[in-house]
Amino acid sequence: MVNECPDARPRRRLRPTRRGKIVLIVAALLVVSAAVLIPLSLLGPEKKEKRQERPQSTLVIPEGWRASQVYTAVDRELGLKSGSTQKTVPTVDLGLPDQAEGNPEGYLFPATYPVDSTTTPASLLRYMADTARKRFGADHITAGAQRNNVTVYETATIASIVQAEADTASDMGKVARVVYNRLLKDMPLQMDSTINYALKRSTLDTTTADTQLDSPYNSYVRKGLPPTPIGNPGEEAMRAAVTPTPGPWLYFVTVAPGDTRFTDSYDEQQRNVEEFNRNRRAATG
Repeated sequence: MVNECPDARPRRRLRPTRRGKIVLIVAALLVVSAAVLIPLSLLGPEKKEKRQERPQSTLVIPEGWRASQVYTAVDRELGLKSGSTQKTVPTVDLGLPDQAEGNPEGYLFPATYPVDSTTTPASLLRYMADTARKRFGADHITAGAQRNNVTVYETATIASIVQAEADTASDMGKVARVVYNRLLKDMPLQMDSTINYALKRSTLDTTTADTQLDSPYNSYVRKGLPPTPIGNPGEEAMRAAVTPTPGPWLYFVTVAPGDTRFTDSYDEQQRNVEEFNRNRRAATG
């Protein structure tokens, strides 16, 4: 949700983000996540001749997961000590854009990855990044980024915000349009999801104190995009980021599940927020 007005913040703002509900949807993602084939790079040299064998297990990376969540999942799947995969990152050439400065956030592509006894953190990270780079380097992505006057890396950053903020897939294009409209008007994005990323949390609540956080990811006080993506977006979010839905919207709020209101009117946004708060009180009371 974007704040109702750059100059008037409510005492307490509430909005569930898509990431905040990942625990509820991960079971569905186990079914719908796109499967990927295991490449030779996931196998040790002595096992290449067995590459057609059925993998022992699979690792599901849901859309919107942060890099930290991916690292934890890889450690758990491979039976490694906590922190092992994260320590591997600086030692692996992932072919990331220069803008990333070695940070793979946004480029660990969400999918279902086969895993066997020869799989390593380095091989998994390489394949995730290779997949992201190929998908993000597609002609329609590069053309869309040029049309929107942003880089592909910035497009991935916008897509990560869309992934976190959109309540439904059908809302993604409108959320992307809000981002672009605010950038064009030199308005701070004021997205709760960027603050959640800075604070390493997923929450329904953002307080006024949170919006004063000294962080480059605080989109309430800092204009422009955050310095990196805030998660790993999927195909739909990237599609929304390159082809945002046409519209004048500057604000949005999900007043109830499946009912997100978009507007360019501050007064209308205030009314929508009041309705959201009433629904929240009724649900928790």
